Amino acid sequence: MDSVRYDRTGSGSRIPLALKILIAGGFGAGKTTLVSALSEVRPLQTEEVLTGAGIGTDDLSGVEAKSTTTVAMDFGRITINEDLQVYLFGTPGQDRFWFLWDELAFGALGAVVLADTRRLADCFPSIDYFEQRGVPFVVGVNCFDGARKFSLESVRQALDLDPDVPLVLCDARDRQSGKEVLIELVEHVARQRGEPVPTA
Repeated sequence: MDSVRYDRTGSGSRIPLALKILIAGGFGAGKTTLVSALSEVRPLQTEEVLTGAGIGTDDLSGVEAKSTTTVAMDFGRITINEDLQVYLFGTPGQDRFWFLWDELAFGALGAVVLADTRRLADCFPSIDYFEQRGVPFVVGVNCFDGARKFSLESVRQALDLDPDVPLVLCDARDRQSGKEVLIELVEHVARQRGEPVPTA
């Protein structure tokens, strides 16, 4: 399949193929941080300050230091080469913003679900969403400083993941770690489609 689109204006310029990847997970799991670490451009963020209006709605257990939240999406871009760009869309974590998810997920290659072992149950809705819609995804266990460490097998069992769903450790603050999670997702999608797995 040709990964290059051509400008129909007659200028002959090449328009790169765009791949869309979602970054999902629970409230405070590190979605905005991951998009920021990976994006080559200043990311678009829709962060708002948490206020007293969220008391009783936003559960800050385990993330008491969190002071802002995404209310629409985060957006970042990675240029692979002149023919291919990756667009990253970070989803909002709270239930009240889920009406945005179907729009964000439309046309996505796949998704990264960030898991926080301090609040592991928070990533269940994201996993359920992608499973029900047949969207390929990987789970990245975000390694927060001071958080209790669990084996990947323990996390897999706790999340009741299918054996073929990749589960990896990551640090959402680190660009290289984030890139490895994206590579894991692309390879997972290729395997599901029966296509050759890309090599570095």
